Amino acid sequence: MTLVDILMVGIGGFFGAVIRYLISKNMNHSDGIPTGTLLVNLIGSLLIGIVFGMELSRMWTLLIASGLAGALTTYSTVNKELIRLWKNNHKNHALIYFLLTYGGGLTFAAIGYKLF
Repeated sequence: MTLVDILMVGIGGFFGAVIRYLISKNMNHSDGIPTGTLLVNLIGSLLIGIVFGMELSRMWTLLIASGLAGALTTYSTVNKELIRLWKNNHKNHALIYFLLTYGGGLTFAAIGYKLF
């Protein structure tokens, strides 16, 4: 690991975190499926699939997959939101959100990988 490696992850992480914040802030609402969180996780999964499908260099992989997609995706937030939906008696929303997030994440990663 070099200083350049750390910088690549940090730069990608900065942009991923800012993008996640902006999308979640504007799209998540208190009731129903948190569409902002779902969107960032699907986009991040697609990006990771593309990076590994294209077999990008180490620097690009660190920047995009580890940094950008790593900070963009937030599966810990998904789990918190699933618990909140379940506890607030939105069990159907919780189930749909679970299936879309985890099934969609795998599907989007596979699509990204197959594109290249």
